[in-house]
Order: sequence, then C-alpha cells, then structure tokens
Amino acid sequence: MTTHAVTLIRGDGIGPELAAVTRECLQATGVKFDWDVVDAGEATMAKEGTPLPKSVLDSLRRNKVGLKAPITTPVGTGFRSVNVALRKELDLYACVRPCRTFEGVAAYHKGVDLVIVRENTEDLYAGIEFEKDKEDTARLLETIREYRPGATFGAHVGISIKPISVERSRRIVQYAFEYARKHKRRRVTAVHKANIMKFTDGLFLEVARQVAAEYPDIPFNDRIVDNMCMQLVQTPQDYDVIVLPNLYGDILSDLCASLVGGLGVAPGANIGTAGAMFEAVHGSAPKYAGQNKVNPTALILSGVLMLRHLGEATAADRLERAVAAVLAEGREVTYDLRPGKSTVGAVGTREMGQAIIRHLGA
Repeated sequence: MTTHAVTLIRGDGIGPELAAVTRECLQATGVKFDWDVVDAGEATMAKEGTPLPKSVLDSLRRNKVGLKAPITTPVGTGFRSVNVALRKELDLYACVRPCRTFEGVAAYHKGVDLVIVRENTEDLYAGIEFEKDKEDTARLLETIREYRPGATFGAHVGISIKPISVERSRRIVQYAFEYARKHKRRRVTAVHKANIMKFTDGLFLEVARQVAAEYPDIPFNDRIVDNMCMQLVQTPQDYDVIVLPNLYGDILSDLCASLVGGLGVAPGANIGTAGAMFEAVHGSAPKYAGQNKVNPTALILSGVLMLRHLGEATAADRLERAVAAVLAEGREVTYDLRPGKSTVGAVGTREMGQAIIRHLGA
C-alpha cells in the first residue's frame, strides 16, 4: 500500500482543532499518510518574525501535497495573506471550490452542484498596489495622465493594477474544460466584466472563447459578473463549472457557498503543475479557538478532494458518504448545523469527527 507524504499546516485560531479532527478522519479511511506537521500564520509571525517560514515552503515543495487549516489574515494592516503567498510561491494557479447541497444542511436551493474554477495568480488580487501620496504613485499618475489625458482622480489616490495575460487565462480555462471532461460535467461558463474592462476582462473572454472552440463536446457560455450574481441567487441549477479571473472567483465562491449552507460546508483546492494544497474556504475564527465548537465539515471535505488528487478515489467516496450521512441524520453535528443554530443537542468538533469515523466503519 502506498504511503502518501503530506504537509499539514495547522493554521491558527480554530485551525489546529480542525486539522486534528480532519487528520483522524483521513487516517480512518485506511489510507496511509506520512504527515509533516508545520505551522504558519499569526502565531508563527510572533515566534519567527514571518507568517510563512521557509521550512513550510520547503515541505510543500518536497511533498507536493498539502492540507492547510485556516490562517488569520489581518484586515487593512499587518502582513499580507499567507494564502495568497502560498499560491504565488508554488504557482498554485487553479483554485477549485465545489459547492453542492447536502441533505440535512439548510440551504436556499435544492439540487445545487457547482464548481468554481478561479484563476489564482493575477488580476487585482495579485496585490500590485501603490499607496496614496507616495512618490512612486505620483510618477505612475503622471504616466497615466500622459497616455490618458481625460483621466481624472481625487487629490489623494491609491492605485491597484489589474494584470490579465493570455498565457494564464488560457491555462485556467483549459483547466476548467479538462475538469469538466474528466468529471463528466455538463457546461462551462466564463464570467467577466468585458463590457467595461475591454482590455483585461475582454482579453480573458477572448481567450475563453478560443479555448472553448477546442472542446466542442462541452457546451460553453459566458456571463457578465453582476448578472451572474443575480442568476446564481435565482437559478443556480442552470450552472455547472464556472471559470473566472481571480477577484470575481473569490467573491462568487462565497456567494455559491451561501447557496448551499455557508462556508462551513465549502471545501477548496489549489492546484498547480508541481503541487497541490487543500483548504477550507472559511477563516480562522479566533474568537472560537480552543472551544471545541466549530464545524469541521469544510476541511474534511477538502481532505476528500485531496484523496481524489492522490488517486485514492474509493477512500474519498467512502469519506464523503460518511460526512453526508452525519449531515443528513443531523444528530451529531455542531451548533451551526442545528435548526436555528441552537446549541441544544449540538456536539463539539471532535465529537462530530468521531461520528463521521463511525460511519466510515459501518
């Protein structure tokens, strides 16, 4: 039996609790793992002066597969996102976020089964920014005014640059079509704002249409991002695989998660040519740290995605069925999955994990 070397990033906030439970569930499938347990994030910053030590990157490069628990990202100040840094350093260019309804989980719609495929490395999310009232920002503004004389700005302005390239647009759209073909999905939809941003989103759409022509067996359409938001709220069943630039993908993946019950049931994968990292979509919720209270479903389902990536499809199916059974029964679940989010009758993080493990053995 193959033993899979996997880097386990414990995260911070609720991360270590979720990592422990998910590890137990994965091991209960019978698949063999050689875990390299490492730390990154806010607590690591305090200890080592960096939220992302070189040792973490070295481990991921060596093992080529990682499972990451949530990591805190400060809002507005502090260090930049560790999640973004990991994607950039390892060129994890495809962010894949399945969103499907589960029996027993309160949701706005029934029968939703979507997959968000988000470009992970460029667009506004690349973080190429110029701070207001700085010398380099002033020089950039002068250049913009020279080439776009009609451009007007306020007195104090920050600037973000939105790079969209042919090469990276092509590889993410190809990934979406290959995913659709492999998993027998029924359609690919490209999302953009090409009616306004003609040289960036317009380029993304042009490339998407070119790639779509190479996959005549898979239906293709496109939607403007604001219209797409409306349609997803109204009729999400009309859509299947959705491919987007970075920022739209980040926003719409949370919207789609809300359609199926929230971030607590939303797994995620970040895939590159030389490795992959799997993570829950939700944050680190530090106010709940150490309380054995939070829902482990999203990270466990991310583990399911990891099993499939490792070629352990049978184990992945068994674990996913076990999670679905516990959710459907609704007895041994955390408070957020109880009617009205009542703590009455709810179990803790560890206890829900044990219920899933019992179903694995049934």
